[in-house]
Amino acid sequence: MRSRVLHVVGARPNFMKMAPVIDALAKNPGDYAHLLVHTGQHYDAHLNDAIFRDLGLRSPDVHLGAGSGSHAEQTGRIMVAFERLVAEHSPRLVVVAGDVNSTLACSVVAAKAMVPVAHLEAGLRSHDWAMPEEINRVVTDRLARLLLTPSPDADANLLAEGTAPDRIARVGNCMIDSLRRHLPAARAGSALHRFGVERGRYVLATFHRPSNVDDGPKLNRLVAALTATAGHLPVIFPVHPRTRARLDALSISFEDLARARLLLSEPLGYLDFLQLQDGANVVVTDSGGIQEETTVLGVPCLTGRDNTERPITVTEGTNRLIGGDPEAIEPAVAAIVAGERKQGQVPELWDGRAGERAAQAILAFLETDRGRGTAG
Repeated sequence: MRSRVLHVVGARPNFMKMAPVIDALAKNPGDYAHLLVHTGQHYDAHLNDAIFRDLGLRSPDVHLGAGSGSHAEQTGRIMVAFERLVAEHSPRLVVVAGDVNSTLACSVVAAKAMVPVAHLEAGLRSHDWAMPEEINRVVTDRLARLLLTPSPDADANLLAEGTAPDRIARVGNCMIDSLRRHLPAARAGSALHRFGVERGRYVLATFHRPSNVDDGPKLNRLVAALTATAGHLPVIFPVHPRTRARLDALSISFEDLARARLLLSEPLGYLDFLQLQDGANVVVTDSGGIQEETTVLGVPCLTGRDNTERPITVTEGTNRLIGGDPEAIEPAVAAIVAGERKQGQVPELWDGRAGERAAQAILAFLETDRGRGTAG
């Protein structure tokens, strides 16, 4: 029986990152069986099934069914289920992506079982320890034997932390592989028509981070800011399940928001959301991946955070940090509508072939490494 490699996904951003790697390894698997493991961290059909379908990502070989809960509850359930899976399959390598709880949980389990870990999208740092994702990134990178990075700043972060250079392989941005592959299909879609908007004549907004939506008064101010922004252009606002729950807790209904001139929806499939990003005059967000996608699409992005783990989107791309104060949104959008658009460029190796390079790095690691230890 061929040795097994476990590729772990758990949340929406993981799917877009892992799909190009899985596709590349399907064409050249080496002497290994590559199993796709879904932890079930995202289980909402809008964030899960629709994304798999849009990406053409095969059904998971294993579904752990972790579900939601606090960070500790969710991480613990994933660890217990993944530990059983590792004991059953004795994998040669565990590949994790990004910075979600699934990433951390499966990395810890693999490391304690003396199974090497490869981290896709390694080395990103916000230097903000209030972000749960920062903890997940740093711990995962410390445990990983193979660090697959998207950009030069990620390499520099790892080297500054004492990571051995031979553990680092810069492969580029796998999420952009998915974007480039599916952009023609997205542009042919019907999302613009369904929302009744014209290309370049609307704002797209997404907010889901605890720092923006978990505080009731701040969430009220955010809704007011988006309402004010709708005075310039229509605002399309797909509502994340976390944000929806917080709005419900404040007794703010979709009907209330619609009366405030916001164009609302449940979370969108990958192709619909990509079409809306591509056609927007400006995107306002607190998401990390959207900062990258808008940079490649050449669409201005306003990030409602004080920092970003993706600084290359600011130094080279179309992204601008406007801080965590919701009152900054409306004037920043107004300036872009008035013509103050930031011009950016696409970073090196965000070329649609990162998945191929990641697959090559994974296979090379498997052929040369004998799995002695997990941390360096």
